[in-house]
This record gives sequence, C-alpha cells and structure tokens, in this order.
Amino acid sequence: MTIPQSNDLAISARGVQKKFGAVVAAADINLDIPHGQKLSLIGSNGAGKTTFVNMITGFIKPDAGTILLHGDNITGLEPRVITRKGVARSFQIPQLYKDLTVLDNMLVAVASQHDNLSFWRPAKNAAAIARAQQLLERFDLSQHASRVVSELPGGVRKLLDIAMALTKQPKLLLLDEPTSGVSANEKFPMMDTIMRALAVEAVTVLFVEHDMDIVERYADRVVAFYSGRIIADDTPAAALAAPDVRRYVTGTLR
Repeated sequence: MTIPQSNDLAISARGVQKKFGAVVAAADINLDIPHGQKLSLIGSNGAGKTTFVNMITGFIKPDAGTILLHGDNITGLEPRVITRKGVARSFQIPQLYKDLTVLDNMLVAVASQHDNLSFWRPAKNAAAIARAQQLLERFDLSQHASRVVSELPGGVRKLLDIAMALTKQPKLLLLDEPTSGVSANEKFPMMDTIMRALAVEAVTVLFVEHDMDIVERYADRVVAFYSGRIIADDTPAAALAAPDVRRYVTGTLR
C-alpha cells in the first residue's frame, strides 16, 4: 500500500507500544491514515483496537512511540487538548442529555465545543441555532428537533450523538461500534445517513465495528488487530479474506 506524504495524513502512528502488566495491548504499531479515509478497526475483545483509539484521544498514554495528527505531535496529550486540535469521538452508548430536546442537546454541544458554555452566556444564539439545525438536517433529525431525547429510539439517539460530535468540524471522527444496539432493519439506513453526512463534512473516519457486513459495505480500508498487533491492513474484501483474520477475528477458518 502506498504511503501518502505526511501532510496528507490525518493520523501517523510510529512504534506505538502499550502494556498493562504482562498484557501487550499495542506491540510496535505503525499505521498511517490518509485524510478523508473511512477506516474500520476490527478484532475480538481485547485485541488492542480500543487501546489504540484511546491512545489517539489521550485517554491512555503510550509507553513508547509517537502519534501525529496532521503532522502535529499529540502523543500523550490530555484528551481536552487533543479534542481542541480536531479529534472528536462518538461512543457505543450515546452520551446525551436525556431530559433535554434534540435541539437543546445540539446547542449545548455547539456551545461547549467553542468554549462558550457558561451560566452567563446563553447557548441559544443565531449562529449556534443555525449550526445545530444544519447538522440536524444532514442527519435527517430535523423532524425530531423538539422531541425529548428519552423518547427517541436507539438508532435516532446514535445519529444525534454523532451529529453532536461534529459541532466543531473535527479533522478526525472516531466512532465506537456505531451500529451496536441498532436493529438489523435500521443499521444500513442509519449508516447510509451517517456516511452521507460525513462526506459533506469532509472528515476522516475511524470506526470500531464487529458487524462485518457494515465493515465490508462502508469502510475504504480495514485494519485487523490480534493480541496487540496488526494482522491485516487492506481493502475490506482482502482483509476479511486473510487467513489470520478468518482464524482470529471472524472465526470462519478452523
């Protein structure tokens, strides 16, 4: 695979290592993610993919190695600093204010992302409302704007959580199992909506996913982890057909 120039890379990881006692969670990880790519991380629980994501976001500090965000060294920085540099994250369980409306959730996200959240400054202003409504429209959520979040089905909450993560126009968006908890009938329409919205925002996407149908359909590239190591890095079709992936990840090779 051809490695782009450093200024074309959203993430460049070199020699990244992490141990938890005797457990190797990251063993000399070298990975480049070009700007604008949709990359899926796959692997069984404990394979190291979430540890890698947590090192990018600053929740875990690597024992060795470097991580660059568009050429800027973010290795070991605090999560709030990395967020301000352009990294956003959506979690497996949506992080929402359940007693507020959809629009109010968006307005809180807009205000907080711009360091404008204060008891003395209202979150509701023309610019914030315009940005919130723009994202709600892109995620097909406008019809839910006045609904309280606690009333929403799981798939709609997922969309709202991702829309909130985009309020600061991040360079890199990390998605943790975006289809987890979503019904089989909802998952493809939901992912279609997410990918259309992200294409408009021109953001690099790194998503952790266990549903191989989702991986094969929506990823440009797949990186498979096993025991803290990368065992495949290729197109979805090629990565999912690799013997080590079939043996250790999908369980289709005995």
